[in-house]
Formats: sequence, structure tokens, C-alpha cells
Amino acid sequence: MLPEHATLRRQLEEHRYFADQGLLTAIRLSIALRRPLLLEGEPGVGKTQVAHVLAAALERELIRVQCYEGIDASQVLYEWDYLKQLLRLRTAEAEGHTVGNLYADEFLLERPLLRALRSATGSVLLIDEIDRADSEFEAFLLEFLDGFQITIPEVGTIGATVPPLVVLTSNRTRELHDALKRRCLYHWIPFPDAERERAIVEAQAPGLSARAAARLVASVNVIRSLGPTKRPGIAESIAWAQGSLALADEGTEWSQALRASLGLVLKSEEDGALVAAHASEVFGADDR
Repeated sequence: MLPEHATLRRQLEEHRYFADQGLLTAIRLSIALRRPLLLEGEPGVGKTQVAHVLAAALERELIRVQCYEGIDASQVLYEWDYLKQLLRLRTAEAEGHTVGNLYADEFLLERPLLRALRSATGSVLLIDEIDRADSEFEAFLLEFLDGFQITIPEVGTIGATVPPLVVLTSNRTRELHDALKRRCLYHWIPFPDAERERAIVEAQAPGLSARAAARLVASVNVIRSLGPTKRPGIAESIAWAQGSLALADEGTEWSQALRASLGLVLKSEEDGALVAAHASEVFGADDR
């Protein structure tokens, strides 16, 4: 069943996430079709946060797989508790008992994907930064995403009790395989427009005036337009607002608070020099 647009928007905004029309539609369809949601976009635009907020809004457990180079299936599927199996075997031999089933559930250690499948109430499964994983890991995911099931040789095929809501994120450090994309509902998250970014900043930095939020967002957009080595995302806007507000609350003038906390929005010496060279454009008339 397709969740109502207004209801989903309200649920997300209650958890201080302000999605645009396109993202709301993508989430609604992902839920209704039980189709994995693949989110791409530059770092800091709120891709990972979508899964966190959905888990809170839908009252589901959040299960996270953080991808990295070299991650393999055994680290996200399951493992057998070999020490416990060995102890059972030696105890049976010492006491003259039958060993029993060494592949019973008590010896099975759940890793994130198996845990998501066996969740009785459903979960939100976050597969974060899939582009950092190897192609082999992508290929392994295909069976799981096809039918929400995995095969354990000693046990058989395990299907989902309640299919998880799957969110995959990518920063496009490499191109993902078409086979993976075909199994997902794809959505690109752009930088937000100024109005929505102001709403986000004000929600995440309580006490910041609307005027100050507008000035800060304008400054962030100027920095993005200058072409820095790393364009600041929403996460940096929020951090800058919170840091500047903390300094201002201690008595620092607002314009100086913005400048003093630039390390929350800029991440290289080159970008600092770039902003310094365009300070009048970036800061304008600073107000709190």
C-alpha cells in the first residue's frame, strides 16, 4: 500500500528531516513496492540520515552495514560459533552423550543481513557507501535483494519474516553495476534549495534566528559556487550553524563566530584560502 504523501512528510519532519518532493515520492514507492532504495549524491546531503529517520518514523529497528574495501559476505551474513560447537563436541565425548546437531540455531551468529531477514517486526537495513565495497560484494548482494533470502548450506534457504526496507547509499567514488541498479529504485539527492536548507538549519540549531539562518545558508551557497575541493553539504551547514551559535552565545560577535568556526565547513587549507580571497562575497553583512 502506498503511504500518503502528507503523512510521510509529517513523519519525517517530526524527526527534523525535510525531504523534497522527489525524495518523498521515491521513499513512498520503495515502501509500497518493497524495492531497495538506492540514494546517490555528494557527501553531506543527507543520504545516510534517510535510513535513520525512516527507522525512527516507522518504529523499525535500524540495521547498518558500513561498506569498505575488502568487505565480504561472511562479515554481513552469518558465522558459526566454532568455539561453542567444539565445546559441545568435547563435552559429549567426555560424558558419552550424542553430539546432537552442531548446526542448530544456538550455534548460529547473526550478522546484519541475516538479522534483518529474521526480524519479526521488520527493519530498515542501511547498506552505507556501497561504492566503497568491491564488485564481488555487489554481486553477492544480488540474491539477497532479489528475494530477500539467503542460503546457508547447513540449514537451507532463509527468507524474510517481514521484508526489510533497504536503503543503499553511494557517493559515486566508482560506478555501480547495472545489475544492482536494476534491482533498486534510484534517486539522486541534490543540494537543497535555500528555503529548505534554512528550515533544516533552524531545526537542527535551536535558537538561531531566521535572519541568521538565511545569512548562513547564503554564505554556504556562495562557498559552493566558488568551486572548493570539497563542496560543503547539509551536514556542514548544520555544524557551522551549531558551532557559530555556541560561540555567539558566549558573547562572540556573530560575524566573528562565523569566521572562527569555518573549520566546521571547510576541510582543506586551499579551501580556506579560497574563502579568504572572497570574504566579502561569502560573509556579506553578517547578522544574528
